[in-house]
Order: sequence, then C-alpha cells, then structure tokens
Amino acid sequence: MTSDRRASWLKGVLDLLVLADLTAGESYGYEIAKRLAASGMGQIKGGTLYPVLNRLEEAGLVAAEFRATERGPGRRYYSLTAAGRDVLAEQSRLWLDFAESVRTNLAKGAPR
Repeated sequence: MTSDRRASWLKGVLDLLVLADLTAGESYGYEIAKRLAASGMGQIKGGTLYPVLNRLEEAGLVAAEFRATERGPGRRYYSLTAAGRDVLAEQSRLWLDFAESVRTNLAKGAPR
C-alpha cells in the first residue's frame, strides 16, 4: 500500500480518531499525533492535524485552552465536549457499519 493511499483513507476518519483519542482526557496536538502513530495510523504531521483540531473546535466538538509552560513554548490543550461525545458515538457507529460493508465486499473478491 502506498503512503498516498493510506493518507487518503486517513483523511476520511481522522476527525473521529482525534475525538476518540480525547475520550481518555485532555491532550495537546503533539501527544495526540504520537498516540495515533503508536496505534498504527502512521505519522500525522502538524499541517494535517492542527486544521482538524481547529475545525473540531469551531464545530464545538472540542474545547481548547492555551497554557504557558515553564520552559519552551506554551501548548494548546484540547478536551472533548458533550457535543463531541455525541458526534463520536453516532459517527463511530456509522463508520463501523461502513467499514464492515467494505470488508464484506473486499472479502468476496479476495483470492481463495
């Protein structure tokens, strides 16, 4: 599988993956990207992740708070809102149904 193909597939589900990641508690972008990479999603660059976080914040699905640090630049921490939890639950069901349909159809064409 080429990285371009994987990146294309990831675009369709990245919003949900970020919301799901935030169910464990608040976090900042770099940590979210690290956890997603560790879970097999590959490296997600800031130029991809931060627009997603901004879009989710504008939609009211995550809340953000900037915090200064003792050393280095401050960080913007994100947390899941009640609306974000609702959207995650609904959209996760829809995505899983869709993924199952894809799996079923691909299995029909798989070599035996």
